Amino acid sequence: MSTPPSLDTPTQHDQHGRWPQAESVEDFQHNLAAVQARINASCQRVGRDPSSVRLLPVSKTKPAASLRLAYAAGCRQFGENKPQEAYRKWEEMADLSDLHWSVIGHLQTNKAKLVARFATEFQALDSLRVAEALERRLQAEGRGLDVFVQVNTSGEASKYGLPPEEVAAFLQQLPAFSALRVRGLMTLALLSADASRVRNCFILLRELRERLRQDAPASIALDELSMGMSGDYEIAIEEGATVVRVGQAIFGARDTPDAYYWPTAEQGDAR
Repeated sequence: MSTPPSLDTPTQHDQHGRWPQAESVEDFQHNLAAVQARINASCQRVGRDPSSVRLLPVSKTKPAASLRLAYAAGCRQFGENKPQEAYRKWEEMADLSDLHWSVIGHLQTNKAKLVARFATEFQALDSLRVAEALERRLQAEGRGLDVFVQVNTSGEASKYGLPPEEVAAFLQQLPAFSALRVRGLMTLALLSADASRVRNCFILLRELRERLRQDAPASIALDELSMGMSGDYEIAIEEGATVVRVGQAIFGARDTPDAYYWPTAEQGDAR
């Protein structure tokens, strides 16, 4: 797909830290409807079917009680950054058997055992060491895991993810890990009020995916593009996102500083 030159969608990064708290099922229903309306409008602008975009509510820092309200409002999947926090919530909410968990933050190899035990999806694969650790633990659990390869499209040293030029070689090595089902690519865009700079990160990932498709191993699917957060998911959808990771616009602003969830990130995380 190509972006019509007339698109000048702004970011919503000025709302970061200011989104109102969702404290009832009705609040969550309202917020989810508002986000979905923006998803629909973004799709309409570029001629996409809204059903081609999956909304992943990001619940990090929020207590299980808040997640239960979101569940009652219709959420059936949650994205979490820290495996320990996600695992604890998974245990607390084990009675909700149709709930799926996506780990979307950087993973240390010693936490792979947690992810292998409960997660449906891991969106931040960027090293063979992590792939090996997950494979070993998944084989022991008798499970498979959907994974996204994380790409650093902003060029910031503070961001995790593979440099774009290293992704092709990385993909060639992934068929060796049979428990990992590669679904696509993921990125964190530049946290900036300059919408054109944000858009360029998404364009880079989409164009990279198109090039990689030509030579990717047969077992590697690159159908998905996970990109876009509360402040920029509309732009991401215009550029082809199939998964948008939205937290604050659904749950409300977080009390915990961004640096706690992205310890090396200088610019924070505005999901």
